[in-house]
Amino acid sequence: MPAPATQQQPPKERQGTALSRAMRPVNNVVERFIPSALVFSIVLTFVVAILALILTGTGPTDLVLHWGEGLAGLLSFITQMALILLLGHILANTGPVRRLLAFLGSIPRTPLAAYVFVFVVAAMASLITWGLGLVVGGLLAREVAYQGRERGMHLHFPMLVASGFAGFVVWHMGYSASGPLTAATEGSFLTESLGGRTVPITETVFSSWNMIAAVVTVVVVALALFLVAPRGGDRIVELDVDAREAVGDGQEEIVTPADRVDASRIPTLLLGLMLTAYLVLHFVEGGTLTLDTVNWSFLALILLLVRNPFELIHLTKEAASNVGEILLQFPLYAGILGLMTGSGLIQVFSDAFVAISNPVTFGVLAFLAAGLVNFFVPSGGGQFAVQGPIMLSAGETLGVDPAITIMAVSYGDQWTNMIQPFWAIPLLAIAGLKMRDILGYTTVVLIASGLVFAGTLLLVSL
Repeated sequence: MPAPATQQQPPKERQGTALSRAMRPVNNVVERFIPSALVFSIVLTFVVAILALILTGTGPTDLVLHWGEGLAGLLSFITQMALILLLGHILANTGPVRRLLAFLGSIPRTPLAAYVFVFVVAAMASLITWGLGLVVGGLLAREVAYQGRERGMHLHFPMLVASGFAGFVVWHMGYSASGPLTAATEGSFLTESLGGRTVPITETVFSSWNMIAAVVTVVVVALALFLVAPRGGDRIVELDVDAREAVGDGQEEIVTPADRVDASRIPTLLLGLMLTAYLVLHFVEGGTLTLDTVNWSFLALILLLVRNPFELIHLTKEAASNVGEILLQFPLYAGILGLMTGSGLIQVFSDAFVAISNPVTFGVLAFLAAGLVNFFVPSGGGQFAVQGPIMLSAGETLGVDPAITIMAVSYGDQWTNMIQPFWAIPLLAIAGLKMRDILGYTTVVLIASGLVFAGTLLLVSL
């Protein structure tokens, strides 16, 4: 249930900072008129089909065939994306991680420090894996709010939650970046657009310029949150009760010998050690970092942290509800990709983008285009399925390094997540808030991070 909150109301004109008040018209439009991501994917399917009819001359029958044959085109990728979210949620709710969050919640000693602290921790978690970052942001916001209230601090709970979600703005620069990892995976749907080769993760996520950009983004966004945080007579909405989720231990009654096996740490520990050994051997023998190895590394960590199979089964059931929308929407994105490739619409779009770009401006324009597309395709993986081949084709024509193209789309995807409600849903559910409660702050994050992303892409393109 949503957490009750108490409000300290100053005069109406003092509610919120000047910058957050200035952004309210934009926030109201987003909140009122942007439909669900599922509706967007359905509408986009028909928009793409109509454009293909007009711009390529492909007949309706052929378009339906291209679409239907494309629906199953991303099945392995769908599984990889679902596992990242599932495993991130499970990891965030293991006993050791929950105890770590409880400890972290006791660190901030002032309201301003609390807002910045929640953001930095959520950003670090998002750089590890986006599924973990989303859950940790919400859980830590509640933990800090609860412990802060116990110490007599007046913390604005929506600001804490906004800070937790703001950490998500760097996820596509980190370890679980779906676009760069897909480009590094042999036989992925981007392989053809890359001329049959892969782009190593060392040229994208682990490039020096991207890692510097990630650090600068965290610093700039932290400063922006510090500047817009409520002060003085600004409205404060505090957490009224302990809204921390009561997570059961997942332990069942032990009656039979089979129950004793399920309650034993040995099965999960042995499997975790075996999976860890495989990963070590994989990298020692020259293996690369891919979506699969990222997922197996988190699964290994989970197996080593849980107490027994009973707990793992319980945590999996709790996390499974968050995966449904990915499983439903990704086949639609795959169908859109089938429409675009089968009809030749990808080449039409690519040629149009080349006409307005040059090697220096291409990265920034690709970033802005990706930010716009993210409103319609809010999943980073789904966005790369739809937009990745177009941008890589256009970039190749202009002679742009594919690593820049890949990161430009990645930056655009994570950028407008700050005002796109789709990925905020799990965090808001944890916090018991609505998107309108945090949009004033996340819009400021959008502006601050956008300046860093655009500046980075311009500099590396010179």
